[in-house]
Amino acid sequence: MTRPGVGSEVVLEVEDLTVSFPTEDGLVRAVRGVSYDLRLGEVLGIVGESGSGKSVTSKAVMGLLPGSAKVGGSVRFRGQELIGAPEKELQAIRGGRIAMVFQDPMTSLNPVYTVGDQIAEAVRAHNDVSAAAARERAVELLAMMQIPRPRERARDYPHEFSGGMRQRVVIATAMANDPDVIIADEPTTALDVTVQAQVLEALETARAATNAAMVLITHDLGVIAGTADRVLVMYAGRPVELGDVDDIYYRPRMPYTLGLIGSLPRLDTAQRGDRLVPITGSPPSLLNLPPGCPFAPRCPLRQDQCEQVEPAVLATHSPNHLAACHFSADLEGRRPEDVFIATSVDNSGGTP
Repeated sequence: MTRPGVGSEVVLEVEDLTVSFPTEDGLVRAVRGVSYDLRLGEVLGIVGESGSGKSVTSKAVMGLLPGSAKVGGSVRFRGQELIGAPEKELQAIRGGRIAMVFQDPMTSLNPVYTVGDQIAEAVRAHNDVSAAAARERAVELLAMMQIPRPRERARDYPHEFSGGMRQRVVIATAMANDPDVIIADEPTTALDVTVQAQVLEALETARAATNAAMVLITHDLGVIAGTADRVLVMYAGRPVELGDVDDIYYRPRMPYTLGLIGSLPRLDTAQRGDRLVPITGSPPSLLNLPPGCPFAPRCPLRQDQCEQVEPAVLATHSPNHLAACHFSADLEGRRPEDVFIATSVDNSGGTP
């Protein structure tokens, strides 16, 4: 079901995006054929383990990769191609029409300028307004992000804010110019659960206030459970499943997705002695990927075909639910514990 506020207008189209990095040991294929579209007001969650290509994908969209990166495919913002576009055109879009919230707010904030000045600078970079008007806009944005005493705190420096409040300052900066797209790259990493919830609430406030589309990148399926409209699961640099939130959580058709769900602690069902279902092994190196499905060495359902041919991303029970698995139909109705070996987790710290 489409969440109220999601429009039909597509603002961002990513098609067969590829990113490779030359190294002394060879070519690292960090992103392999990522495709998705994003409608105004929609939230797309991108999930996967570290090294799956999530952040590289977002930086490619923003044009923030180093010059050595080899980028292919297409990224279109409102029909305008961004791959290969001149830097001047990218600067007009970056921070204005497409904004980004990075993982560590201290890498986004300058320690020698007040937070109010930094937000005001973002406003003036894309709008012909006076310094006084930009400062008022900064105070307004801080208030919207529920920063106490926003006019007074606007004169403070980043080190005078807590980690969660710094992240809200970065979100305020991202929404300074009413962007059409906000990309949030693991914005809740290293935050405790309470602060994490506050940051997610701030992101939703920003999305609702600007009606922007949002890409929320995380390694934690729990973060996007109540936030995203659709979910893109990535593994070894490529999409392995894409669908609505309900399809991904309740009808997964890729063993990797099922494993991620099984390894997620749930407060609504957790009791002493309940078992989590981990995915054993580690993701493959992107330097020399073996033939076949990259997940095959970790997959309990693997067969000979899995080790020989990499599966295409195809529709499953619904044309809007895609999965890259030769045997996706076999997962219908199966639970994580039906597929993966359960490992006991005792809340007291012991094992039975």
